[in-house]
Amino acid sequence: MDLSSPVVRSEHIYRTYWLYWRLLGVGGEHLILQILDILITIFVTFWYPIHLIVGLFYETTLGDVCKGLPITAACFFASFKFVCFRWKLEEIRSIEGLLLELDQRALTEEERAFFDRNTQREANFVWKSFIVAYGLSNATAIATVLFGKGHKLLYPAWFPYDVQASEQIYWLSVSYQIAGVSLQILQNLANDSYPPMTFCVVAGHVRLLSMRLNRMGYKRELPKETVVRELVDNIEDHRKLMKIVQLLRSTMHLSQLGQFISSGINISITLVNILFFADNNFAMTYYGVYFVAMLLELFPCCYYGTLISVELNRLTDSIFSSNWVGMDRGYCRTLLIFMQLTLAKVEIKAGGMIGISLNAFFATIRMAYSFFTVAMSLRK
Repeated sequence: MDLSSPVVRSEHIYRTYWLYWRLLGVGGEHLILQILDILITIFVTFWYPIHLIVGLFYETTLGDVCKGLPITAACFFASFKFVCFRWKLEEIRSIEGLLLELDQRALTEEERAFFDRNTQREANFVWKSFIVAYGLSNATAIATVLFGKGHKLLYPAWFPYDVQASEQIYWLSVSYQIAGVSLQILQNLANDSYPPMTFCVVAGHVRLLSMRLNRMGYKRELPKETVVRELVDNIEDHRKLMKIVQLLRSTMHLSQLGQFISSGINISITLVNILFFADNNFAMTYYGVYFVAMLLELFPCCYYGTLISVELNRLTDSIFSSNWVGMDRGYCRTLLIFMQLTLAKVEIKAGGMIGISLNAFFATIRMAYSFFTVAMSLRK
């Protein structure tokens, strides 16, 4: 049968994701890539947040501490998440392998059209929006140095030498900070694009399974053995989806906990900086873009985390909507047991405590708004 919609290929969505890792030298077989990986690990993943943290202790005013705290927290948790995801790369590859197996089950025009027009389009939009938001944030930060007054570093930091000793040393230090934060942003693109992108793809596959369940038993010309085979295949698809959810829980156990902590700190402190310490238009623009980037960092993951739960909850109705009337007792018993399995509530939690859902996102926003109202009252 000639289908107009393209074949479902989840790996196409992850091409940019794996490109991030290759640019960072991870998994490369060539010696140059391995050396690059070692250099980035030492001077960016570990040293970059350390030199920002130490620099905060040398600041003498509260304003300078508040200015440096958001990027310090962001870089620390970017490194933390990067190490967590790198530790779980084999599980990430296992998830992608299971998704590829589920791709092969999308055989009808309806399924392929849905995946192409909804799941794939949304997943691609997610990683592209991260590139735009993080790119703008980095550009505005660099602009504050290039067009700001005096010889200031990109961020408050500690160096084992006098940064202002000469023009060359100053620009060398600024260049390190620009290169370091750019690589940290690349790491964060790998960190932050993966959860919402994968949640989106998983939710899409749950919807495709729901479509297949709805269709079971309605083709009268098919023998009952074929309908039974369809049920067994759909149960196997559900098992694979639950395996993916189990792997996602392991993969995102620590990384997303760091994400929620980082977002809470950054959103709150960025609001304080906007209200009290943004002393020029570039600084105001930077903190505004940074604030939007922090929201973008958190919202897609929470939205698609909720979408997975919603789609999984619909499976029970889809099973019941299939044509089970007239089937034998064994088939109906299996169908009933399958329905009972789909009634279980499925939720992915960060750190085993915080459900990755819109409830967590709005709780973070309420916390930031409370902090904002307190800061406004202090300003008066």
